[in-house]
Amino acid sequence: MSEKTSISLLNLDALSKPGNTLIKKIAGLVWGGFEPSQIKRIAKAEAKADIIKAKSEIQIDDLRRRALRRVVEEEAQRQQNMEDIAGKAIPRLSEEAAPDSIDDDWIVNFFDKSRIVSDDDMQELWSRVLAGEANRPGSYSRRTVNFLSDLDKTDAELFSRLCRFAWFMGYIVPLVFDYNDKFYTEFGITFDTLNHLESIGFIQFGSLTSFVRQKLPQNLTITYYGRSLQLTMPNSSENTLVIGHVLLTKVGQELAPICGSQPVEGFWEYVLDKWKEYVTTTNTN
Repeated sequence: MSEKTSISLLNLDALSKPGNTLIKKIAGLVWGGFEPSQIKRIAKAEAKADIIKAKSEIQIDDLRRRALRRVVEEEAQRQQNMEDIAGKAIPRLSEEAAPDSIDDDWIVNFFDKSRIVSDDDMQELWSRVLAGEANRPGSYSRRTVNFLSDLDKTDAELFSRLCRFAWFMGYIVPLVFDYNDKFYTEFGITFDTLNHLESIGFIQFGSLTSFVRQKLPQNLTITYYGRSLQLTMPNSSENTLVIGHVLLTKVGQELAPICGSQPVEGFWEYVLDKWKEYVTTTNTN
């Protein structure tokens, strides 16, 4: 664990009130009720005590000693992983965060799944989920947490690339109008990768037909990474709009805002051209 993360966890006085509350809640539910200031690699300390006791037994053999050593190292690494994730979540907490309102079972399940995660980038993703749940309890379902535990880094990166094409129109929609277009393929978004993202549960993929939004009002404002686009539909109500071949699942909707994606240069203009018959007002800020 980095020095910065250790300080943020062990010095309660240095934390914001939401951060203090979150760490105390985690400690009480997951780390055996210890205050963070007492955490000195709990699992490692307890396992070392077992080793000392075992060494005093005349009948201890090499197999037991190796097993105990393995337990010590595994539990120490898991404790470190949990503390790293918690430490990375702290700076993402808002002043209005309500860690006390996070469901206890959610916390226990979250750390049961995340304790084996040591990759720094994946820890960042887990920390965003933890912070997001603290900022707005109920934002992330248990199913999403369990899904995340089976997600490998390559798939997470692929999903993040897909979300570079995502617009917000009441919910998040990656606008993939033609998956054979080089605009998408140069980012690795192809028929095969979309099929893969569907198979693991991120998206619904309409490979042969496009999805359509129905019953739209005449005026519709949508956004792309903070830029607003107003569409004026032909009818006063009951309008339809083609939105491409991809829809996000519930899991995808929950993870898209925190996947770390960035806008694609030129995609704003690409979409405007697709919907040029409806475009009235844009905000380029």
